Amino acid sequence: MTQVKLSVAALMVLLSSVVHSASLEPNGVKKGMTQVGQTARMTYLFWDVYDISLYTASGQYEPSAPFVLQLTYLRNLSGEDIAERSLEEMEKQGFRDEEMGRVWLERMKNIFPNVENNYSLYGLRTPSGTAQFYNSEKLLGEIEDPLFTKWFFDIWLGDKTSEPKMRLKLLGGKS
Repeated sequence: MTQVKLSVAALMVLLSSVVHSASLEPNGVKKGMTQVGQTARMTYLFWDVYDISLYTASGQYEPSAPFVLQLTYLRNLSGEDIAERSLEEMEKQGFRDEEMGRVWLERMKNIFPNVENNYSLYGLRTPSGTAQFYNSEKLLGEIEDPLFTKWFFDIWLGDKTSEPKMRLKLLGGKS
C-alpha cells in the first residue's frame, strides 16, 4: 500500500511539473529555439524587476531573423507602466517621432497586461519583421510595423541600450 501511495504521489508530482512547464511556453512560441546567451536580471535601484532571455533558431542573434525575448517579471507592474517605460527607453536610444510614439504607446497599452511575480511575457520578432506579444496562454497582440519592431527590441539588443551589460549577457558575451 505504501508503494502504491508513493507511486501515485510521484505521478502527481511528475504530471504537475509537465503541466507547469508546458504552460510556460505559449502556443509553441519558443519551439525549435535555443537560448543565445544567458538569462539576465533587470534591477532598478534595489528592486528586481524581471529576468530576460533571448532565443533564436540557430542559437545566434541576427537582428533581421526571427527571435524571442522572454521577460519573466519579479514584481507587480501595470501594463500601462510597461508601455510607457518601453517608449521612454526607445526615446533614450534616439527615437524622436512624437506622433508615431503616441500611436505605438496606445497600441502597447492595449496589448501589455498587468503583470505579477513570475508572469512571463514573450516578444517575438516574426520573419516579416513584425512584433507579436504572448503570455503563457495566447497571442496578446501584434504591431505590424517593422520600425516599431526595431526600436522596441533595441531596448535590450541595440547598440544604444541603456543596459549594455544586460545586452552583453543576452548575446553571450558578444558585442
